[in-house]
Amino acid sequence: MLAAGVGGHSERLGGRRRKMAVESRVTQEEIKKEPEKPIDREKTCPLLLRVFTTNNGRHHRVEEFSRGNVPSSELQIYTWMDATLKELTSLVKEVYPEARKKGTHFNFAIVFTDLKRPGYRVKEIGSTMSGRKGTDDSMTLQSQKFQIGDYLDIAITPPNRAPPPSGRMRPY
Repeated sequence: MLAAGVGGHSERLGGRRRKMAVESRVTQEEIKKEPEKPIDREKTCPLLLRVFTTNNGRHHRVEEFSRGNVPSSELQIYTWMDATLKELTSLVKEVYPEARKKGTHFNFAIVFTDLKRPGYRVKEIGSTMSGRKGTDDSMTLQSQKFQIGDYLDIAITPPNRAPPPSGRMRPY
């Protein structure tokens, strides 16, 4: 995997090498202003998105992705980086007819390799609901820093059950 970063130059000083930092001249404001580039789906090859689903309202445990293993509930979808959560929801509903019921809740998370320690990490990115418009519907994979090779985990909650609270509960 390639990572962009700030490099350093070295200079000799008394027979020893000393690292000199190179400062970036790009400001945070310039980074934020960069708009999401539209993708021409006629000219751009789609990526293979490996999607793992549960129907109990909870995401897979991160341990289920360890040592080359993945959960058994895999869907393989060819799509583009500008795919929205609503678009992905409709593709999942084509495969799982029970998820078509109005009020079914879809909670999305990206599962990615942890660069600081061995294993994977899970980052919740948004949710959609069958039959209702939501604020996360137009969110794209690209906008959430999805990278080719990451997995998508979708926790599906039937309409008769409330979705589990996201985040951690505080013990009192």
